[in-house]
Amino acid sequence: MAFGELNMNSVGLYCAVLSSIGILTCAAQHCGKQQLQNRIVGGYDAEEGAWPWQVDIQSTKTNRHVCGGSLIAEQWVLSAAHCFPNPNDLGAYIIYIGRHQLNGWNPFEVSRRIQRVVVPSEYVDPQEGDDIALVQLDSEVTWSERIQPICLPGPNTLFPSGLRCTVTGWGDIRDGVSLQGAGTLQQVQLPIIGQSNCQSMYDTNANPNDAVTIMSDMVCAGYQAGGKDSCQGDSGGPLVCPMVNGTWVQAGIVSFGLGCAQPNRPGVYAKVSSFSGFIQRTIPTLRLYGSGTRIHGGALATVLASVLTLLMVTHVLR
Repeated sequence: MAFGELNMNSVGLYCAVLSSIGILTCAAQHCGKQQLQNRIVGGYDAEEGAWPWQVDIQSTKTNRHVCGGSLIAEQWVLSAAHCFPNPNDLGAYIIYIGRHQLNGWNPFEVSRRIQRVVVPSEYVDPQEGDDIALVQLDSEVTWSERIQPICLPGPNTLFPSGLRCTVTGWGDIRDGVSLQGAGTLQQVQLPIIGQSNCQSMYDTNANPNDAVTIMSDMVCAGYQAGGKDSCQGDSGGPLVCPMVNGTWVQAGIVSFGLGCAQPNRPGVYAKVSSFSGFIQRTIPTLRLYGSGTRIHGGALATVLASVLTLLMVTHVLR
């Protein structure tokens, strides 16, 4: 075939061939897309299907909601390490995917048991960092309008201060007050707060017994005046941010705070981009958002990738 005769089907074939031998990744992002468009303290009801990666983690012992999480692959959920005080007690939990109401009818939900929970070996307590858990389901789920994965950021993905992101969950609507009625999934929009500003807020009128250090693997979101925040029961749930192309990427995992929605006490989240290595070691097939094209295999990879680039450029210029 002459270069000038290359069509997009051919480009797809070249991508498939090079991907199959581990040299090039050409797959488009399919995560982070809201298929359906039309407590969280200070939030409001989410539309059904609006956040198709949200999962409900329930205790099999109490049949009650204990934590949130996010679907990141057909057989994997992202949550917080503190949601699993005994990661080996796999029978203690059941995960609901595609759920909208805690206490209502959810015609599109599916449930899965847990096959494995992976937490960093360094994890001790949320305030000491490493508050992340990768949860392997006992079987894969099938993608649908209401069941979709969220994108996870690569190590260089930035979430600048002031970026307005969204946290979702079924947690308390204020300190000590649980979500009432049907228990509809709640959402609230919060701006990202830079690490130094967040530390300054927590240092304001700080009680020595409640001193908080904002570590490099944490990210804060909320308002200095308070009023809107994640709360107890939202733990493990996703803080997601819109990228310029409309894709949603998870910036944080609900981790801890002092009270809920208090002035100078914004929510603290595990910073997902800090754990890209941990995530990829655990799930090697998962592609991170913004990681770009991966090329392996030395000189052969360089040659083949160059050929593919030349073919694509020639097609565009033809």
